[in-house]
Amino acid sequence: MKLASKHIFVTGGAKGIGEAIVRDAASEGAAVSFIDIDVTAGEKLAAELNNAGQKTLFVKANVASFEELKSAFDQAVSKFGEVTGVVNNAGVNSHADPVTMTDKEWDDFFAIDMKPVWLTAKLALPAMRKAKGGSIVNICSIHGRLTYPGFFPYGAAKSAVLGLTRNLALDEGKFEIRVNAVSPGYILTDLTKNWLKAEAGREDRANSIQPLGRMGQPGEVAKVVTFLLSDKSTYVSGSDWAVDGGLGARSA
Repeated sequence: MKLASKHIFVTGGAKGIGEAIVRDAASEGAAVSFIDIDVTAGEKLAAELNNAGQKTLFVKANVASFEELKSAFDQAVSKFGEVTGVVNNAGVNSHADPVTMTDKEWDDFFAIDMKPVWLTAKLALPAMRKAKGGSIVNICSIHGRLTYPGFFPYGAAKSAVLGLTRNLALDEGKFEIRVNAVSPGYILTDLTKNWLKAEAGREDRANSIQPLGRMGQPGEVAKVVTFLLSDKSTYVSGSDWAVDGGLGARSA
């Protein structure tokens, strides 16, 4: 039980990689509070895990609203005590044109994909500093280091998350707080599956470039996150963990 006595707060935890993180952290003994805008999926997951004897709390909240985020965070602390670990998983894709994208579309996108990494830290760090310990894991992407045409400004947001991760790690290290990023490659979430089905042959072409010959499962990302949240990784901070099956090592 790597996370026994821990309280983990997860954003975007109702589906996909976030759901896998919630499940794995709860199975490792943590009390897990998580937020999402998908109420149906969130309530279903929390009910399932609580019925199985695990400790979870779901609160509907949009990470783009600091008021909603703070309210959910306060409810989590009231339920399970101070947060000892944060996972910033909530995010959306962007396939914008740099000429036609509006200021509002840009601001709305970064309000979800980058700014909450700071906002959750703003909420969690006071107690972590006082306790002299804590772990923050930011779910980034392979796009933070190498990207693909048509992903403007997604790559910029993920690069910003990596930069923020490094800064937080350096600034908070004196409080024994660790901050790391996890960068998935092709992971078989529902979104990825729908993208693969949208074009004939797309899945075969995508698999053909995977060094392991397959795409990853959400649970394979979650296990790395759980490790970084745990006391098994007490000297790991400021790093970016690629969970991409070796794709980032491959030349075009």
